[in-house]
Amino acid sequence: MNQPTLRHADVPYYTQWGSPEWVRHIVEQQGDPCDDPHWQRSGFADPERYRFWAKRLCGLTCLESALDYWRIGHAPRAALLDEALRHGVYRMREDGGVDGLIYRPFAEWTAGAFGIQVEVLPQAPLEEIAAHLNADTLAIVSVSPEIRYPERPNQRHGGHLILLHGRDRHGVWFHNPSGIAPHQANVYLPFATMARFYAGRGMVLGRIVR
Repeated sequence: MNQPTLRHADVPYYTQWGSPEWVRHIVEQQGDPCDDPHWQRSGFADPERYRFWAKRLCGLTCLESALDYWRIGHAPRAALLDEALRHGVYRMREDGGVDGLIYRPFAEWTAGAFGIQVEVLPQAPLEEIAAHLNADTLAIVSVSPEIRYPERPNQRHGGHLILLHGRDRHGVWFHNPSGIAPHQANVYLPFATMARFYAGRGMVLGRIVR
């Protein structure tokens, strides 16, 4: 990749749970997400609904970061979830699980609701998606949740979404909604490391400049 360095400054970081400092307790110790005194800050009122959905909302958390960075108004995350469900972004399975985040319904919903353009790239090298980053774009890509421990061997590709907000010739900067410090906000990893976790697909989010 021969493009110069581009990095968006001050993209807000959010965790898909209540507080960034509680992620380690939730992920590593299987702690109750509602132990976090700030679990309701994303608009959830029902503890069981929050426990079910918070671990699945990496994509909406990335969207929230992008919308707030671009100063596009939106409802709290729990209400965003309601809208996403109505638009088929997530689909409930008969076994009680969830299929989602589904890219094309997400693109259609966010275009209508927030006026942003989403280019779906179902098969693309990470370097190609990174090359799409410019002054008016961010990207969401699918990686393994194991990326929170990049120094460890991983077993999976995909299953989790992160927000890319910068790149240089050798790698990318990103926010990980389920990350654990120091690999949580404004993480930099080289392409060679990212390739171990990357599922080969993502989306480029573009702010429409009027």
